[in-house]
Parts: sequence; structure tokens; C-alpha cells
Amino acid sequence: MERPGKQKILYLITKSNFGGAQRYVYDLATRLPKESFDVRVACGGNGVLTERLQAEGILILIIPNLIRNVNVFQDILVFSHILSLLRKERPDIIHLNSSKIGGLGALAGRLVGVKKIIFTAHGWAWHESRSPFSRAIIKTLHWITVLLCHHVITVAEKERAEMAEMPWTKNKLIAIHNGIGAIDFIEKATARDFLITKNPALTTYKNSLWIGAIGELHKNKGYEYLLEAFGNLARTVLAKNVPLVIIGEGEERQRLENLARTVLAKNATASQTEKVFFLGQIPDASRYLKAFDVFALTSIKEGLPYVLLEAGLAGLPVVASDIGGISEIIEDKKTGILTKSRDALVIADSLSFLLDNAHLRQSLGTALQASVTQNFPVEKMLKNTCAVYTK
Repeated sequence: MERPGKQKILYLITKSNFGGAQRYVYDLATRLPKESFDVRVACGGNGVLTERLQAEGILILIIPNLIRNVNVFQDILVFSHILSLLRKERPDIIHLNSSKIGGLGALAGRLVGVKKIIFTAHGWAWHESRSPFSRAIIKTLHWITVLLCHHVITVAEKERAEMAEMPWTKNKLIAIHNGIGAIDFIEKATARDFLITKNPALTTYKNSLWIGAIGELHKNKGYEYLLEAFGNLARTVLAKNVPLVIIGEGEERQRLENLARTVLAKNATASQTEKVFFLGQIPDASRYLKAFDVFALTSIKEGLPYVLLEAGLAGLPVVASDIGGISEIIEDKKTGILTKSRDALVIADSLSFLLDNAHLRQSLGTALQASVTQNFPVEKMLKNTCAVYTK
């Protein structure tokens, strides 16, 4: 039962997996002061996010037919359901996450008369690999979403500045970095032993340097460029005993597995062709980060990725694309190495540079760990977001 004086807040998000946006919703929903907020979460599907929220006692509301891709008929049904949900729940605040729910939820919120409509942009979708016409349409839709909201949070200053160039948006925008709490990391040898159980062929490389990546197997993550870079590395003596270990699942898995075989067959000897290991989805994957010696994030679209904060807390040296808010986490050559996105040759050179320099790996990892601990605590994110709720 709600207590007098509480503000009722409804988080809405499209998917119920556990990517960056879902992690953000989970952290806020479970950490808001219970004496001040009555929290519920509405989403599509019934995945890891809903399981974790239910375990924390958060009320979950499922939105039928809600999917990421555009489907006019289903989207009309979703919009109708959101209208009904808002009329029934009568929240003081709705906090929207992800592009589709942002647009539909903001419009529904205005029609119902929600007092405060907030949208968090976890990276602008017009940066995805699309045609110029599609990007222009998406940018316009994002702009309309911002106009419909009372406040818009971007997870990076760069993302705020990009939208602030559009008319009538500047005063609605605020940048609040994602924050991260402590992680109970598993030490290197034990973490490797566990990951080897996911593919026993990794045993061959148990005592080698490992390059690692964690994330959804989606086009936005730019894995094809990492695989091409790794294929180039496979020709070198330096990397002949180095595997690439990828944790995550997604729609691109089959294509990426085929690409991995192709690039290794082209660039390596027959005995070296099993060097890329797709281990699938692993719960609490961040706990196993210390199994890696170098972490790679070669995305083509990001906001401010949690996985880099996690790699930083683990003390790993990082090679990452210079896109979105990544440069707000990584200072090139001081807390990691930034590379041009979609450039496999530059990525390969950066990975090779780290593999060949143990002292640099140590110094970059230590510097990033200190920076993340100081600059990206989850308490700071929570405090700044609550200030928007009460503004």
C-alpha cells in the first residue's frame, strides 16, 4: 500500500533483457529511497530484468506486443496499452528508457496529463548504421520525443551537446553519467577455470594472454571490426597463442561465428583456426572480467557503456571506439586507448601495442580503475537523478 507523501514513479523500457539501459533502470528502481518513492517498472517481455526486479520486491507491469523493431499495427496496440496503464496507475513521474518507448510513452504521458515526463537517452539511435534518410527520420523523431518531455537525461555530455543543437531543446537537457557500485570480482585463475567449462578448447590457452569482450551480439557493438582486427593479429608471432573470448548472446551470433572462421582461415595456419570463443550469455558476466588481460569494445554506437566502467573497476587495460560518451570515461593513452570506430587495422595495432607491453597494460588498467572509482560512483548518479525527479 502506498504511503502518503510518496511520489509514484513508473519506469518504462522496451526490452527486459539486461543490457545497459536495463541495468540503469534496475539500479535506479532498487536504490531510490523507499520513504520518498513508490516504484513500478513496465516493459516488454519477461526476461532477466523482470526476474531481478521481482526478487527485489519491485512491481512489474508487462506491456504486450512491445518489441524493439517498428511494426505499425503492434505499435498502435502498445500505445493503447500505455494509455490505459497510465490512466490506471496515475504516476506522478514517468521515466522513459529506449527510443521506441520514449516516443510512445512521452506522447501518452502528455495525453493523460502526467505531471513529469522524463526520458533518458542511452545513446542517440541516429548513430546506428542506417541510410542517411533513415538517420534523418530517426533524428527528427528523437527531437519530437525531447519536445514532448519535461526533462531529458543524457548519459554523456557529448550526447547532450548533440541534441542541444536542435531547436527548443537546450533547457530540457541534462547530462548525468552512469554510475557503478562495487563488483565481487572472481580472481583470474578461478574465473578462467569457469569460462573454460563453457568451451573446453580454451584449455589450450589457459596460461596465455586473453583478449576479452562482453556485450550483446548486435550490429551496434561492432564485433565484425574486432574479428577482422583479430584476424590480422593472428598472423603475428606476438598473438599466435592469444585467444579472443566473447561473452554475450544475440541475433548476430551465427553471422559472427561464420566471420570468425573466415578471417582466421584467411590469416592463420590450420592449427590456429579455433582462437575465437563465443561463450554465450553468462549471468553476472562482469564478475569474470579478471580472466582477461585486455578488454576490447569496438562499438559503432554507444552512450556511456557500463561494461567499460566494469572493466575499469577490474583494473583492465581497454581498447575502445572513440564514439558517444566513451571519451568521457577513457582518456587516450592515459586511462586506455581510443580508436577510430569501424577501422580494423587501427584496432589491431592498438591491441598489438598492449599485448606487447606488460607495463603499459598495468599502468592503463590501474589509472582507469582509479578514475572509475572516483568519477562514476552509482551514488552520484542516483543523487543527480533524484534532483531531476524533485526539480
